[in-house]
Parts: sequence; structure tokens; C-alpha cells
Amino acid sequence: MEYSIDLQRFWHDPYPDLAAMQALAPVVYVPQLDAALITRRVDVFAQEKRVDIFSSRQPRGLMNQLMGENMMRKDGDAHQEERRQIFPSLSPRTVMQVWRAEFERATQLVLDELKDRQEFDLVWDFAMQVSGAALVAITGLRQMTPTKMDEVSQAMIDGCANYLADQKVTQACNLATADIDAHITGMLGEVKANPNTSVLSVLLQAGQPIDDIKANIKLVISGGQNEPRDAIAGTAAAVLMHPLAREQLRQSVEWGQAFKEYTRWMSPIGMSPRQISGDCTVLGYDFKQNDRVFFMFGAANRDHSVFESPELFDLNRDNGPAIPFGAGPHFCAGAAVSRVLIAEVALPKLFNA
Repeated sequence: MEYSIDLQRFWHDPYPDLAAMQALAPVVYVPQLDAALITRRVDVFAQEKRVDIFSSRQPRGLMNQLMGENMMRKDGDAHQEERRQIFPSLSPRTVMQVWRAEFERATQLVLDELKDRQEFDLVWDFAMQVSGAALVAITGLRQMTPTKMDEVSQAMIDGCANYLADQKVTQACNLATADIDAHITGMLGEVKANPNTSVLSVLLQAGQPIDDIKANIKLVISGGQNEPRDAIAGTAAAVLMHPLAREQLRQSVEWGQAFKEYTRWMSPIGMSPRQISGDCTVLGYDFKQNDRVFFMFGAANRDHSVFESPELFDLNRDNGPAIPFGAGPHFCAGAAVSRVLIAEVALPKLFNA
């Protein structure tokens, strides 16, 4: 089944087209993206786990070309080993025992800077600074400013989504990755002399090769800046636009519920690309080896067969079936970091300031 999109319209608001694809078939080929899209929640949840068919390994993929082969682009034992190596930095225990205090200090510093202003930009003056400072600490790249962290992260994200091969986008991404490499090199001596719980330090302690360390730190930066930034600002904006939600948060509802509902409503991971390992038929669709497939988490989290009025932001909703951080072996390693940073620190501090 084929479905055509207007690229500009899809970029600005993909949800109408994604809903139409869900209604059309389990798998829909979109020629403008040269990819087959899987959009229904039940199918995304089940098929993402089938890494023997839907492989994360994409040697010619943009992420590999621009950032190096990180653990997100590996399957099986190779993926699990690198995930195990990075875990001491991102585990729920480390988040609570180490990073939460860093998040609280960083957030308070930003709020202190903003307290005398009559107005400020929620994204750039607050959310970007908070998420950037958190990521500087977590990665161990402490010579980098939050603003620079945001800049290099966005350039890499744009590069990895540059399916139209815009050379300016590619050049900006290459500059960003070179900048990150320079910061990693600049911190090697410090973290070797004084090991800590940063990603750079724990991967060095695990004996991971330096090229893999660089690729995995770029992975952490590519998803660890824009997604928390946008979720902090987006959840705050959603609450401000919904008087009932504001009142519920004053009375009884916890910020964790607001965060869960926002990440269902506006999925931080909109999609995840895969490559078909060999000719096969899945969900009635005939795939060929090396076909490109997109698992559409944003669509899955607005599936009308699972969520009533999914286009609405509703704090009364049971959002348990949502899969904002993935559903398989590539479940986001930074999920615990995001929950604590956003729902337990940044948003409560912002609204109580």
C-alpha cells in the first residue's frame, strides 16, 4: 500500500497523515521518504523487538556516516555489551544519587538568572539551558557550555534526518561532530586522573575503544539535549494552555503524570529507522532486503484504537500503553534521566519559583 505526503506539511504536522496511514494498512510505503512506515501501536510494539528482521544495523545510514557506529546502530550481543558498559552512568541509582543534585543546582542557577526578568523565552532561556547543563555533566564534557551543547546536538539531529541531502546541513553536522571530538580529547586526561560517573569516564573505565566512545557520546548528545529541552518546554506550555491541568497539578496530580501524558501526546522519539535483513513478508507487506522501515512511535502513541481522543492533552488519561521511549531492546537508555530531570526537578521548580 502506498501513501504520498507533502513534505512541508508533514514536517510541520505529521499527525493527520499518520492517522490516515493507520487507517489504510499496517504497513504503508511513502515514496517521498523511500521508506515503509509502521504506525499502529500493536504493530510497533511487537515488530520493533524482531531485530533479526528489522535490523538496527545500517552501515550506509546517515547516523553511521556522520556520527560513527554507536550502540543504537548495533543489535544482539554487540548492542547489549555497549549498553551494559554505559549503564553505570545512566542507571536509576546513579540518577538519584549523583545526577539529581546536579540537575537541582543547574535548574536553580537558571531560575536565579531569570527571576528579575519581566518575560523570558521558555525554550531558549530556561529549557535549553537546564537540559544543556544536565548533559554537560552527564557526558563529562565540562568544558562545553549548555548553549554549545544545544548547538552541536541540533546540528547532528538535522544531519541524521537529512534525507534530502542538503549539503549545508551535512557541513554543519560535520563541524558539530568535530567540535565534540575536540571536547572529548580535551577531557581525557581529567577523567583518567579522576574517574567519575560521567559517560566519558565509565566508558573509558569499561575499556571501550575510543572511536566507539566518541560515537556513543554523540548518540547521548543527539538525543539527550533536544528531547529533554522540548519536553520541559512542551509540558510547561501544555499545562499553561490547559487551565484544568494547571488546577489538577495544584490539587492532586503529580508532575510525573503530566510528563507521561506529554510524551505520549508529543513523543520525544517520533520514529526509529530500521533496515530489512532479508526478503520477507510481515503484516501482509512484501519486504526486500535492505528496504528502509520507520517505526512511528509518534503515530503509535496517538493510535485511536488504543487512546480515546488521542489528539487531546488529558491528565486523566491512562497512558500506560504509550511507548514514548521505545518498546524493545533499544529502549531509551536515558529514560530515567529524563523522568527525574523533567518531572521531578525542572518543572516543579519552574512552577514553584
